[in-house]
Amino acid sequence: MRETIGKYLDTIDALKLEERMLCHNTLILGEVGSGKTNLACRIRNYVIDMNVPTLYMDFNNSHEEDVELRYKDEHFNYIRFEESDAFDEAFKKLVAEKKHIYMAVDPNFFARKRDEKSKLSQIISQQELLDNYYYFFHDIENLNGFYTQFEDFLLYMLSFANLQKYGFTFLAQPHETFENPHLKLLFSFLFLGKCSNANYYNTALLKTLKKNKFLYQYRTAYPTLLFNEIVSSIVKIDEYVLEE
Repeated sequence: MRETIGKYLDTIDALKLEERMLCHNTLILGEVGSGKTNLACRIRNYVIDMNVPTLYMDFNNSHEEDVELRYKDEHFNYIRFEESDAFDEAFKKLVAEKKHIYMAVDPNFFARKRDEKSKLSQIISQQELLDNYYYFFHDIENLNGFYTQFEDFLLYMLSFANLQKYGFTFLAQPHETFENPHLKLLFSFLFLGKCSNANYYNTALLKTLKKNKFLYQYRTAYPTLLFNEIVSSIVKIDEYVLEE
């Protein structure tokens, strides 16, 4: 089990992933070179070890040869999204077999109008996926107008009738993207379950963190009348190297 992913910098404790993270949203913020992909890879390894299939959506639309080697393990199944019968058949087969999926996606496939639901959104909001898969959305910065282009799927995802069995991991840039108050509200809700404070994410602090260091925040597990207490710590993530 690969649950130990780093250490706390304010205590001597190791940073370990817990099973309950499979049922909560996870947000990773960082600039290029900050180590966010390394952290996502470590989370993916843990999810795989927990026998939960993963759907990793790469909005850089990367070619297979450009995907980082640490993702190319025995669980790596690359596919590029397109609106075709061939894609539908190949994707359906992967899902039926509960394979781990690395899907390259061109964000232009999302609907441009709010009253339309794109085929891409229809594909990734299939109930079978929502019930069984752990989602990764990589490089949301590439989605120009993310909160409008992606609106059809987000509204479905946030419906109380469709709360996911497993979590969502978001990787995004904190600078220009997160100066947008609409995005701060959106991600505050997805990550913490509330959206009362548009300035919750302190991008000034995030900008100062060195590679593989993150502000780690989580809700405590014990129940309260309102939202559980939020705990914050600075952590350092171990560099993951693909085993030969």
